[in-house]
Amino acid sequence: MFSGIVEEAATVVALEQDKGNLHLTLHCSFVDELKIDQSISHNGVCLTVVKKTPESYTVTAIKETLERSNLGLLKVGDRVNLERSMLMNGRLDGHIVQGHVDQTAVCTRVTEADGSWYYAFEYEIDPAMAKQGYMTVEKGSVCVNGVSLTVCNSQTNRFEVAIIPYTHDCTNFGQIEQGTVVNLEFDIIGKYLSKLMTFQ
Repeated sequence: MFSGIVEEAATVVALEQDKGNLHLTLHCSFVDELKIDQSISHNGVCLTVVKKTPESYTVTAIKETLERSNLGLLKVGDRVNLERSMLMNGRLDGHIVQGHVDQTAVCTRVTEADGSWYYAFEYEIDPAMAKQGYMTVEKGSVCVNGVSLTVCNSQTNRFEVAIIPYTHDCTNFGQIEQGTVVNLEFDIIGKYLSKLMTFQ
């Protein structure tokens, strides 16, 4: 479980295709603190550390993950948002994030706003899934590339988020532009509430 508060934007140093799987090797400042079998959120996707060296570590994304996320689009040198799993004795600074990406979205616009930025995203809507909470709501929470954000201007299949300079500089939001594909995880509480409503 995660909170959507990114610790660091790591650098992809190697990519290896293995049948339907993709092995991703990354470098970050806390490599020496990681251990094999540890869960880490990568652009919002929960992946397990399978190999480690003093300079880097490797995780594996399977076909299902590659089809639902933007990990298959990564290139060597790209930045990936990292968050280690949440400590249960800490503060929940973002919102409850599972690391189970629901689908991708495309950035349709980036607007500078006197020191901050507004990012607009559009995603494919499935009416049946929307009834189960796979959607955004005004002032609700959404996880974009592993970052916990507050929704503004929520529409049927699009929404916006406001990004402060710290988030812009310390995550891969600084690389997102019109046409960039990002990962979405909709709010798990909204999903449960929507599902419960179907039993009334």
